[in-house]
Formats: sequence, structure tokens, C-alpha cells
Amino acid sequence: MPGLLRGIARTAVVAGTASGVAGRVHHRQDQKWAKQEAEQYEQQQAAAAQQAPPAPAAPAPSSASTIDQLKELGELKAQGILTEQEFAEQKAKLLS
Repeated sequence: MPGLLRGIARTAVVAGTASGVAGRVHHRQDQKWAKQEAEQYEQQQAAAAQQAPPAPAAPAPSSASTIDQLKELGELKAQGILTEQEFAEQKAKLLS
């Protein structure tokens, strides 16, 4: 009988040690993964912060100011400051 008790006691010690070691390993792995996830989250937040927010849409100009700007463009074209292509591009921007 003493041999049987010794075997049972040895098994209990081995099982307890294995359980303790497994718990510590599991705890360390959880900490490691949590740290990696936190670093990834911080990197994502930094990348998102670096991206410029979209520019707010420009308010639609009033028709009076659009007409004035078209007149100014026409005068610049007549003076030879703007080419026909530049005039057309600016006019398209104003009218869009």
C-alpha cells in the first residue's frame, strides 16, 4: 500500500506542477497578445490621425458674385492675361 500512496502523491505533485506552469504560460501569452493588440491599435490610430480630414465643401457662390467673377475673367481674357483655354477652365470651375 505504501507504494500505491507514493505513486498517487507523485502523480498529484506532477499534475499540480503542470497546471501551475500552464497557468503562468497562459498568463504570459495573454499579456504578450494584449500588448501586441495595443500596439496595433495605436498604429492604426496614428495612421488615421495623419490622414487629412476631407476638406469641407465650398459654399455655393451667389449668382451676383458668380456674374462679377465671370466679368473679371472676361476682362482678363480681353487684356490678354488669360488664354482661351485658361478662361474656359476658370469659367467651368465657376459654373460647376
